[in-house]
Amino acid sequence: MAEQLTDLADDRALLGRTSTAERVSDILRSRIADGFFPPGTRLSEDGIGGALGVSRNTLREAFRLLTHERLLVHELNRGVFVRVLTVEDVEDIYRTRVLVECAVVRGLGEPPHDLRALAAAVEEGQRAAHEGDWKAVGTANLHFHRELVALASSARTDELMRGVFAELRLAFHVVDDPKRLHEPYLERNHRLHETLRAGRHDEAETMLAVYLKDSLERVLDVYRRRVGDHG
Repeated sequence: MAEQLTDLADDRALLGRTSTAERVSDILRSRIADGFFPPGTRLSEDGIGGALGVSRNTLREAFRLLTHERLLVHELNRGVFVRVLTVEDVEDIYRTRVLVECAVVRGLGEPPHDLRALAAAVEEGQRAAHEGDWKAVGTANLHFHRELVALASSARTDELMRGVFAELRLAFHVVDDPKRLHEPYLERNHRLHETLRAGRHDEAETMLAVYLKDSLERVLDVYRRRVGDHG
């Protein structure tokens, strides 16, 4: 924990003079999503508050916000912990992904669409794979899906899926072989981008539905062995 707190202190500059619980929660959300605080980690109020230079009340409010987002859990007389998802949680996350992501593709109007951010996420993943950084490949994959959702041009949908993707990262951090998990989707992301670029929305939606079904099965195969059926 000491090393994490030293690094976390570097984020203090992000708070500025007008620090708020929302800004603290943004920092902690990003750190949790990056695996800085892995699932099951107990978060120290004194340590984190000191590293960020914020009051106990501000930090507790930030914890409350992240608990509401299902990233943290408060255990009576024990403290606040980064949540460990259950198998049922993972299944629900993917149900939400199918509902939202497929609907975004289905609702796209006539091309051309601005797919530059989607293409950049494909390239990001390919670069990370070339460097053998499979955790970064996973990050690039989530960037790809975030940009896919952004094609709906809906702030509310973006906000909803920001929480869903942050929860999904909790599941990814439990996986002990990120290459096996993420490598197949490098090519699938490329094909999906090309299909969207060609304006073949029906085909893209079908591809995406199969893609997400396969991804769920792959994640659950590992997750059941690492966490168990009930977390």
